[in-house]
Amino acid sequence: MEAPQLTTAEKSALLALIDDVSPPVRHALLAHFTRLGEAGRAVLQEAAQSEDPTIATSAVWFQRELRFSDPVAEFRGFIQSQNYELETGALLLGRTLNPRLDVAAVCTQLDAFATRARKLMTKTVSLKEQCAVLNRVLFDEYGLRGNHEDYADPQNSALDQVLRRRVGIPISLSLVYLFVAERIGVELEPVGVPGHFLVGGYGPLGPFFIDPFNAGMFLAPEDVFERLRSLGHTPQLADLAPTPVREVLCRACRNLARHFLAAEDHANAKLFSSFVNDFDAAYDWHAGS
Repeated sequence: MEAPQLTTAEKSALLALIDDVSPPVRHALLAHFTRLGEAGRAVLQEAAQSEDPTIATSAVWFQRELRFSDPVAEFRGFIQSQNYELETGALLLGRTLNPRLDVAAVCTQLDAFATRARKLMTKTVSLKEQCAVLNRVLFDEYGLRGNHEDYADPQNSALDQVLRRRVGIPISLSLVYLFVAERIGVELEPVGVPGHFLVGGYGPLGPFFIDPFNAGMFLAPEDVFERLRSLGHTPQLADLAPTPVREVLCRACRNLARHFLAAEDHANAKLFSSFVNDFDAAYDWHAGS
């Protein structure tokens, strides 16, 4: 699709408003420049060279603000912030895969899952029984499933595409499970075991685990250990502990780097590897400060 072309009159109208400092006007212009894409950036670049210092200063301000509409810059900013929240991070990561990702649409779909599960839930059931309801809604009614046929497809890691296509890999399906659970007050945790990703329930009767890649299969700790042994890993209790948000998102980036490399998409493989490096650098800086 070709970038929209602006007429002289349209450019003049934008420049007439560019130095208006009122928040409503600035917010409207930011949204408009974002929709214009490259055409809007060209207008701002030209305005930044204006002999009128007010227009030039305002254009530079808009250029600086618009960098946050760059999905890669926005995700890097999130990484550097150290203020990690899982759903926010997953959505920002998704925008690096699909800059047109509709965040509102993703949240609306997650809300719909949660609304359906809430209708089936009773307050007296145990944590595991609540998860059985989530399994019914997500896997039986809405048909989410593991993409066994094309596991390495990078779209399996994009939250919007997982919801649209109803297929994903262990980590992306686990994220959907966690986000829906959180909406209805079911307390669960991400658990990144070696070679797989699960959802953990830590109730009064002891921990149990859910495998969203395999239709929400329930696993006891020993089941998880047996799987790890089958992969040649010596199980440790730490393998059953919740995984920090930073490591969940970092692992998602590693997966994407590996899948893009397998597809010989070296540019994207390098990009997602760089996100892993950014996470490591941010962690090292925070630990040393």
